[in-house]
Amino acid sequence: MPTKFPDLDSYRRGTFAPEDDLQKTLMTDAVARGLPRISVNAEAGKALHLLARTIGARKILEFGTLAGYSGIWLARALPPGGKLITLEYDPRHAAVARENFLKAGVADRVEVRVGKALELLDGVKPEAPFDFVFIDADKENYPAYLDFALAHLRVGGIVAADNANGHGHAHEELPEGDARRGIQQCNARMASDPSLVSLCLPFGGWQAVALKVG
Repeated sequence: MPTKFPDLDSYRRGTFAPEDDLQKTLMTDAVARGLPRISVNAEAGKALHLLARTIGARKILEFGTLAGYSGIWLARALPPGGKLITLEYDPRHAAVARENFLKAGVADRVEVRVGKALELLDGVKPEAPFDFVFIDADKENYPAYLDFALAHLRVGGIVAADNANGHGHAHEELPEGDARRGIQQCNARMASDPSLVSLCLPFGGWQAVALKVG
């Protein structure tokens, strides 16, 4: 029987995580401008959007802006008066992201802060508590970002960390100095912390997701 979907995975993605015209071309355009193709995919973005809306998130913190793809999904989940603070190390990435937030119609609820995330956190603390924290930045610092998230996340809030599969190597014993060890440590903490109820969503680069319950 003829179908516009060549397989079940395409059917699932196309049915439940459709992209608008901006989202369809955003990363292709960003890569053409020299940014790396390392953004979350549409399903991961839709999952972030769904989770944020489920808990009624009004204040969201994102580690790692890149071109703004995940930030658009998150910002569109916010109610009127909501705010997304997104931290980006590279000023070039931040500039592209700001353009995309403007095109997406969410610039009024997004603040891009530029610099090393760990050095920006003192300035972020007054914005706490957060309802939702998304971690998708330098992998070696995932444990530190998780520590900050859990200390500044409200009970009933959600923390999500992308690339939980460690780029396909989370199940392996990784050598000292491998940045992906930070992902492994973050996964282990999220899975075992008694203040969290957690699960790994196995699409895209996988997302470790946890609800703060205590």
